[in-house]
Amino acid sequence: MTAPRSPSHFERIANAERRTTNAERRTGKYVFLLLLTAFFWSLGGVLIKSIDWNPVAIAGSRSLIAVFLIAILRPSVLRKFSWTAAFGGMAYTITVVLFVVATKLTTAANAIFLQYTAPIYIALLSPWLLKEHVRRLDWVLIGIAFGGIALFFCDGLSLAGTWGVIAALASGASYAWLTMLMRRERSASPEAAVFIGNLMTVLVAIPAMWPPVNLGHNWPWLIALGVFQLTIPYLFYAQAIRHVRALDASIISMIEPILNPIWVMFAVGEHPTRWSIVGGCIVLGTSLLRSILASREPESALIPPAPEAVREDL
Repeated sequence: MTAPRSPSHFERIANAERRTTNAERRTGKYVFLLLLTAFFWSLGGVLIKSIDWNPVAIAGSRSLIAVFLIAILRPSVLRKFSWTAAFGGMAYTITVVLFVVATKLTTAANAIFLQYTAPIYIALLSPWLLKEHVRRLDWVLIGIAFGGIALFFCDGLSLAGTWGVIAALASGASYAWLTMLMRRERSASPEAAVFIGNLMTVLVAIPAMWPPVNLGHNWPWLIALGVFQLTIPYLFYAQAIRHVRALDASIISMIEPILNPIWVMFAVGEHPTRWSIVGGCIVLGTSLLRSILASREPESALIPPAPEAVREDL
Protein backbone atom coordinates (compact mmCIF):
# COMPACT_ATOMS: atom_id res chain seq x y z
CA MET A 1 0.00 0.00 0.00
CA THR A 2 1.42 3.35 -1.02
CA ALA A 3 1.81 5.93 1.75
CA PRO A 4 -0.10 9.17 1.18
CA ARG A 5 2.00 11.83 -0.44
CA SER A 6 2.89 14.71 1.88
CA PRO A 7 2.11 18.17 0.49
CA SER A 8 4.96 19.84 -1.30
CA HIS A 9 6.45 23.16 -0.27
CA PHE A 10 4.52 24.97 -3.00
CA GLU A 11 1.26 23.26 -2.05
CA ARG A 12 1.72 24.37 1.56
CA ILE A 13 2.28 27.94 0.39
CA ALA A 14 -0.84 27.78 -1.81
CA ASN A 15 -2.93 26.42 1.08
CA ALA A 16 -1.65 29.15 3.39
CA GLU A 17 -2.51 31.82 0.81
CA ARG A 18 -6.03 30.40 0.42
CA ARG A 19 -6.52 30.47 4.19
CA THR A 20 -5.29 34.06 4.31
CA THR A 21 -7.64 35.08 1.49
CA ASN A 22 -10.62 33.45 3.22
CA ALA A 23 -9.75 35.18 6.50
CA GLU A 24 -9.50 38.53 4.71
CA ARG A 25 -12.91 37.98 3.14
CA ARG A 26 -14.43 37.21 6.53
CA THR A 27 -12.71 40.24 8.02
CA GLY A 28 -14.05 42.42 5.22
CA LYS A 29 -17.59 41.22 5.95
CA TYR A 30 -17.39 42.25 9.60
CA VAL A 31 -15.68 45.56 8.83
CA PHE A 32 -18.53 46.29 6.40
CA LEU A 33 -21.06 45.46 9.12
CA LEU A 34 -19.31 47.91 11.45
CA LEU A 35 -19.33 50.63 8.79
CA LEU A 36 -23.03 50.00 8.14
CA THR A 37 -23.62 50.11 11.91
CA ALA A 38 -21.89 53.48 12.14
CA PHE A 39 -23.99 54.85 9.26
CA PHE A 40 -27.25 53.92 11.03
CA TRP A 41 -25.95 55.20 14.36
CA SER A 42 -25.08 58.54 12.73
CA LEU A 43 -28.80 59.22 12.22
CA GLY A 44 -29.23 59.58 15.99
CA GLY A 45 -28.49 63.29 16.21
CA VAL A 46 -30.95 64.44 13.57
CA LEU A 47 -33.71 62.06 14.76
CA ILE A 48 -33.33 63.06 18.43
CA LYS A 49 -33.32 66.76 17.52
CA SER A 50 -36.56 66.21 15.56
CA ILE A 51 -38.49 64.83 18.58
CA ASP A 52 -40.25 67.26 20.89
CA TRP A 53 -39.99 65.32 24.16
CA ASN A 54 -37.69 65.06 27.15
CA PRO A 55 -34.46 63.10 26.49
CA VAL A 56 -35.06 60.30 29.03
CA ALA A 57 -38.49 59.61 27.51
CA ILE A 58 -36.93 59.49 24.04
CA ALA A 59 -34.30 57.00 25.22
CA GLY A 60 -36.93 54.82 26.88
CA SER A 61 -39.31 54.89 23.91
CA ARG A 62 -36.71 53.82 21.36
CA SER A 63 -35.52 51.08 23.72
CA LEU A 64 -39.10 49.83 24.13
CA ILE A 65 -39.27 49.39 20.36
CA ALA A 66 -35.90 47.62 20.42
CA VAL A 67 -36.99 45.19 23.17
CA PHE A 68 -39.89 43.93 21.05
CA LEU A 69 -37.85 43.75 17.85
CA ILE A 70 -34.90 41.89 19.40
CA ALA A 71 -37.29 39.42 21.08
CA ILE A 72 -38.78 38.71 17.63
CA LEU A 73 -35.54 38.68 15.61
CA ARG A 74 -33.29 37.03 18.22
CA PRO A 75 -35.60 35.03 20.55
CA SER A 76 -32.60 33.02 21.79
CA VAL A 77 -31.39 36.03 23.83
CA LEU A 78 -34.25 35.43 26.26
CA ARG A 79 -32.47 32.24 27.40
CA LYS A 80 -28.90 33.56 27.50
CA PHE A 81 -28.36 35.41 30.73
CA SER A 82 -24.90 35.90 32.27
CA TRP A 83 -23.42 38.37 34.72
CA THR A 84 -21.20 39.74 31.96
CA ALA A 85 -24.28 40.36 29.81
CA ALA A 86 -26.03 41.99 32.81
CA PHE A 87 -23.13 44.38 33.40
CA GLY A 88 -23.00 45.01 29.65
CA GLY A 89 -26.71 45.84 29.81
CA MET A 90 -26.03 48.38 32.57
CA ALA A 91 -23.30 49.98 30.45
CA TYR A 92 -25.69 50.03 27.48
CA THR A 93 -28.39 51.80 29.49
CA ILE A 94 -25.97 54.45 30.73
CA THR A 95 -24.60 54.93 27.20
CA VAL A 96 -27.89 55.42 25.39
CA VAL A 97 -29.54 57.57 28.08
CA LEU A 98 -26.56 59.89 28.48
CA PHE A 99 -26.10 60.19 24.72
CA VAL A 100 -29.70 61.34 24.27
CA VAL A 101 -29.32 63.77 27.20
CA ALA A 102 -26.07 65.12 25.74
CA THR A 103 -27.61 65.55 22.28
CA LYS A 104 -30.47 67.57 23.80
CA LEU A 105 -28.25 69.75 26.04
CA THR A 106 -25.35 70.47 23.71
CA THR A 107 -24.71 70.32 19.96
CA ALA A 108 -24.96 66.99 18.16
CA ALA A 109 -21.30 67.41 17.17
CA ASN A 110 -20.20 67.77 20.81
CA ALA A 111 -22.28 64.77 21.88
CA ILE A 112 -20.96 62.42 19.22
CA PHE A 113 -17.33 63.60 19.19
CA LEU A 114 -17.05 63.13 22.93
CA GLN A 115 -18.77 59.75 22.90
CA TYR A 116 -15.95 58.67 20.60
CA THR A 117 -13.45 59.08 23.39
CA ALA A 118 -14.34 55.41 23.95
CA PRO A 119 -11.15 54.11 22.25
CA ILE A 120 -9.14 56.02 24.87
CA TYR A 121 -10.91 54.23 27.71
CA ILE A 122 -10.59 50.90 25.91
CA ALA A 123 -6.83 51.45 25.64
CA LEU A 124 -6.74 52.17 29.38
CA LEU A 125 -8.86 49.18 30.42
CA SER A 126 -8.25 46.49 27.81
CA PRO A 127 -4.99 45.20 29.39
CA TRP A 128 -6.97 44.36 32.51
CA LEU A 129 -10.30 43.26 31.04
CA LEU A 130 -9.30 41.82 27.65
CA LYS A 131 -5.60 41.05 28.24
CA GLU A 132 -4.57 43.25 25.30
CA HIS A 133 -1.21 45.00 25.45
CA VAL A 134 -1.06 48.82 25.40
CA ARG A 135 2.22 50.42 24.39
CA ARG A 136 3.91 53.66 25.40
CA LEU A 137 2.76 55.33 22.19
CA ASP A 138 -0.84 54.60 23.17
CA TRP A 139 -0.41 56.67 26.33
CA VAL A 140 1.05 59.55 24.28
CA LEU A 141 -1.97 59.47 21.98
CA ILE A 142 -4.31 59.35 24.97
CA GLY A 143 -2.69 62.49 26.38
CA ILE A 144 -3.08 64.32 23.06
CA ALA A 145 -6.70 63.24 22.82
CA PHE A 146 -7.50 64.55 26.30
CA GLY A 147 -5.96 67.86 25.21
CA GLY A 148 -8.47 67.85 22.35
CA ILE A 149 -11.29 67.18 24.80
CA ALA A 150 -10.28 70.25 26.80
CA LEU A 151 -10.96 72.43 23.74
CA PHE A 152 -14.66 71.62 23.95
CA PHE A 153 -14.82 73.83 27.06
CA CYS A 154 -13.33 76.90 25.28
CA ASP A 155 -16.55 78.12 23.67
CA GLY A 156 -18.17 79.77 26.67
CA LEU A 157 -20.80 77.08 27.09
CA SER A 158 -23.94 77.74 29.07
CA LEU A 159 -24.55 75.71 32.22
CA ALA A 160 -26.82 73.38 30.25
CA GLY A 161 -24.21 73.06 27.51
CA THR A 162 -21.54 72.18 30.06
CA TRP A 163 -23.73 69.45 31.52
CA GLY A 164 -24.27 68.19 27.97
CA VAL A 165 -20.51 67.91 27.44
CA ILE A 166 -20.11 66.08 30.77
CA ALA A 167 -22.94 63.69 29.84
CA ALA A 168 -21.26 63.03 26.48
CA LEU A 169 -17.92 62.25 28.16
CA ALA A 170 -19.63 59.85 30.57
CA SER A 171 -21.44 58.26 27.62
CA GLY A 172 -18.06 57.66 25.96
CA ALA A 173 -16.75 55.89 29.06
CA SER A 174 -19.83 53.66 29.34
CA TYR A 175 -19.71 52.94 25.59
CA ALA A 176 -16.15 51.68 26.06
CA TRP A 177 -17.33 49.34 28.84
CA LEU A 178 -20.19 48.14 26.65
CA THR A 179 -17.86 47.34 23.76
CA MET A 180 -15.43 45.41 25.96
CA LEU A 181 -18.15 43.47 27.77
CA MET A 182 -19.81 42.54 24.47
CA ARG A 183 -16.42 41.37 23.25
CA ARG A 184 -16.05 39.18 26.35
CA GLU A 185 -19.43 37.65 25.50
CA ARG A 186 -18.37 36.75 21.95
CA SER A 187 -18.54 33.01 22.63
CA ALA A 188 -22.01 33.33 24.16
CA SER A 189 -24.41 36.08 23.07
CA PRO A 190 -23.43 39.75 22.74
CA GLU A 191 -27.05 40.35 21.73
CA ALA A 192 -28.08 39.43 25.29
CA ALA A 193 -26.28 42.52 26.63
CA VAL A 194 -28.13 44.69 24.11
CA PHE A 195 -31.50 43.16 25.02
CA ILE A 196 -30.91 43.50 28.78
CA GLY A 197 -29.67 47.06 28.27
CA ASN A 198 -32.78 48.09 26.37
CA LEU A 199 -35.01 46.47 29.00
CA MET A 200 -33.17 48.35 31.77
CA THR A 201 -33.49 51.59 29.81
CA VAL A 202 -37.25 51.17 29.54
CA LEU A 203 -37.56 50.50 33.28
CA VAL A 204 -35.47 53.57 34.12
CA ALA A 205 -37.38 55.79 31.69
CA ILE A 206 -40.98 54.74 32.46
CA PRO A 207 -41.67 57.68 34.84
CA ALA A 208 -40.48 60.16 32.19
CA MET A 209 -42.45 58.46 29.40
CA TRP A 210 -45.85 59.05 30.99
CA PRO A 211 -47.91 60.80 29.88
CA PRO A 212 -46.73 60.75 26.25
CA VAL A 213 -46.68 64.13 24.55
CA ASN A 214 -46.95 65.26 20.92
CA LEU A 215 -47.36 61.69 19.66
CA GLY A 216 -48.85 62.91 16.40
CA HIS A 217 -45.55 64.63 15.60
CA ASN A 218 -43.14 62.34 17.45
CA TRP A 219 -44.18 58.78 16.59
CA PRO A 220 -42.63 58.53 13.08
CA TRP A 221 -39.29 59.81 14.42
CA LEU A 222 -39.46 57.48 17.45
CA ILE A 223 -40.07 54.44 15.22
CA ALA A 224 -37.19 55.42 12.93
CA LEU A 225 -35.00 55.92 16.01
CA GLY A 226 -35.95 52.58 17.58
CA VAL A 227 -35.75 50.48 14.42
CA PHE A 228 -33.06 51.96 12.18
CA GLN A 229 -30.84 53.87 14.62
CA LEU A 230 -30.90 51.39 17.52
CA THR A 231 -32.09 47.82 16.92
CA ILE A 232 -30.70 47.03 13.47
CA PRO A 233 -27.23 48.56 13.97
CA TYR A 234 -26.76 47.02 17.43
CA LEU A 235 -27.59 43.57 16.05
CA PHE A 236 -24.99 44.19 13.33
CA TYR A 237 -22.52 45.34 15.98
CA ALA A 238 -23.16 42.27 18.14
CA GLN A 239 -22.42 40.02 15.16
CA ALA A 240 -19.22 41.87 14.22
CA ILE A 241 -17.82 42.14 17.76
CA ARG A 242 -17.49 38.35 17.85
CA HIS A 243 -14.75 38.61 15.25
CA VAL A 244 -13.13 42.06 15.70
CA ARG A 245 -11.16 43.34 18.67
CA ALA A 246 -12.91 45.86 20.93
CA LEU A 247 -10.45 48.69 20.20
CA ASP A 248 -10.58 48.13 16.45
CA ALA A 249 -14.39 47.88 16.45
CA SER A 250 -14.78 51.20 18.25
CA ILE A 251 -12.48 52.94 15.78
CA ILE A 252 -13.79 51.37 12.57
CA SER A 253 -17.15 52.89 13.56
CA MET A 254 -15.63 56.38 13.56
CA ILE A 255 -17.52 57.50 10.46
CA GLU A 256 -20.44 58.06 12.86
CA PRO A 257 -19.04 61.25 14.45
CA ILE A 258 -18.24 62.57 10.99
CA LEU A 259 -21.71 61.92 9.53
CA ASN A 260 -23.83 62.73 12.62
CA PRO A 261 -23.26 66.53 12.70
CA ILE A 262 -23.52 66.69 8.91
CA TRP A 263 -27.08 65.28 8.96
CA VAL A 264 -27.99 67.68 11.81
CA MET A 265 -26.46 70.66 9.99
CA PHE A 266 -28.50 69.96 6.84
CA ALA A 267 -31.73 69.12 8.69
CA VAL A 268 -31.92 71.71 11.48
CA GLY A 269 -29.13 74.17 10.64
CA GLU A 270 -27.07 73.48 13.76
CA HIS A 271 -23.39 74.25 13.15
CA PRO A 272 -20.56 73.04 15.40
CA THR A 273 -18.36 75.77 16.88
CA ARG A 274 -14.76 76.38 15.85
CA TRP A 275 -13.14 74.97 18.99
CA SER A 276 -15.44 71.94 18.92
CA ILE A 277 -14.32 71.19 15.36
CA VAL A 278 -10.63 71.55 16.30
CA GLY A 279 -11.04 69.44 19.45
CA GLY A 280 -13.06 66.83 17.60
CA CYS A 281 -10.43 66.57 14.85
CA ILE A 282 -7.72 66.03 17.48
CA VAL A 283 -9.72 63.34 19.26
CA LEU A 284 -10.65 61.55 16.03
CA GLY A 285 -7.16 61.98 14.58
CA THR A 286 -5.46 60.34 17.55
CA SER A 287 -8.00 57.51 17.54
CA LEU A 288 -7.55 57.03 13.79
CA LEU A 289 -3.77 56.89 14.16
CA ARG A 290 -4.16 54.27 16.90
CA SER A 291 -6.43 52.29 14.59
CA ILE A 292 -3.92 52.34 11.73
CA LEU A 293 -1.12 51.21 14.04
CA ALA A 294 -3.29 48.47 15.54
CA SER A 295 -4.28 47.18 12.11
CA ARG A 296 -0.61 46.52 11.33
CA GLU A 297 -0.04 44.43 14.44
CA PRO A 298 -0.40 40.64 14.22
CA GLU A 299 -2.75 40.48 17.20
CA SER A 300 -5.20 42.91 15.56
CA ALA A 301 -5.94 40.43 12.78
CA LEU A 302 -9.14 38.43 12.70
CA ILE A 303 -9.52 36.39 15.89
CA PRO A 304 -12.01 33.55 15.38
CA PRO A 305 -14.54 32.92 18.10
CA ALA A 306 -14.13 30.05 20.50
CA PRO A 307 -15.29 26.64 19.20
CA GLU A 308 -18.35 26.73 21.43
CA ALA A 309 -19.40 30.12 20.04
CA VAL A 310 -22.97 30.47 18.99
CA ARG A 311 -22.95 31.58 15.35
CA GLU A 312 -26.10 33.21 14.08
CA ASP A 313 -26.49 34.46 10.53
CA LEU A 314 -27.90 37.92 10.05
